[in-house]
Parts: sequence; C-alpha cells; structure tokens
Amino acid sequence: MLRHPARWMALGFGSGLSPKAPGTVGSLWGWAGFLVLNHWLAPWQWAVVIVAGLLVGWWACTLTARHMGVSDPGSVVWDEIIAIWIILWLLMPASFLWQLAAFGLFRYFDAAKPGPVRWADGLFKSAPGAPIGARQGFGIMFDDLVAAGCTLLVLAIARQLLT
Repeated sequence: MLRHPARWMALGFGSGLSPKAPGTVGSLWGWAGFLVLNHWLAPWQWAVVIVAGLLVGWWACTLTARHMGVSDPGSVVWDEIIAIWIILWLLMPASFLWQLAAFGLFRYFDAAKPGPVRWADGLFKSAPGAPIGARQGFGIMFDDLVAAGCTLLVLAIARQLLT
C-alpha cells in the first residue's frame, strides 16, 4: 500500500485492507472522515474536495487496479469513501438516525447492486486478462456514484413521506 500514493488513496488509507467487508469498513471510514472534516469545510469547499477527490480518485483507482491486475479489486474503497461523502454533503445537516439510514441504504445499494447499480457496475467491466485502463478505473467509481444517487433518492422520498 505504501509503495505508491495512488495505492494509499485507493485502498482508503488502509481501510480497504480489512479482511472482512472492506467496502463497509471503507464506507465507515468515509463517514467518520466526513464528520471530522465537516467541522472545517464549508459546503462550497466540500464541492471542491469532492470534485478533486473524484478526479484524483479515478487516477488512483485505475493505477491501483492496474498494479493489482484486477479490474475492480474489492480492497479499492476510495469509491465508497467519495460516494458516502457526496451523500453526507447533500444530506447534512442531519441527525445521527438520518446519517445511519444513509449509510445503511448506501451499503445495500452498493453490495446488493439492484437495478441501476447492477447496470452501472457492468457497464465498464473488462474481460479477465484484458488491459486495465481509465475506462475500468472510472467503472470502479461509477457504480458507487449510482448507488449514492439511489440512496439520495430514497432518502428524499422518505423525508417527503415523513413531513
């Protein structure tokens, strides 16, 4: 992980190395990181961090997948981190229960891959042994962005029904 900065980022600063449920651990790390950084970042600064995180993350995920020889390694969790940041950035301010609901919904959409998330996950997959390039790196992140969108949609509907 420490041999290249891209690996450090893509592996979620070590959270993706969890032997069990690395995506969940990466999402939890992202949630905790958001709560810490949110004390210092205004919403417009979050927008800059997220756009930069998407661009640099695309590079980091691509390079790390290429180094590992796998088009979408389970230990690459930057996609979960940036997706949970997007969800929380758009959701906040929110109670702990709304944040927990967001986390649970996101994990459901990311892990179970229903409907549009399954479509997004398969869109950029390459055949085993095929070269790993920017397309696959983008694909690593794309299905999580779609899962984040589905999460936000369900939360918006729930808020409307509860008010």
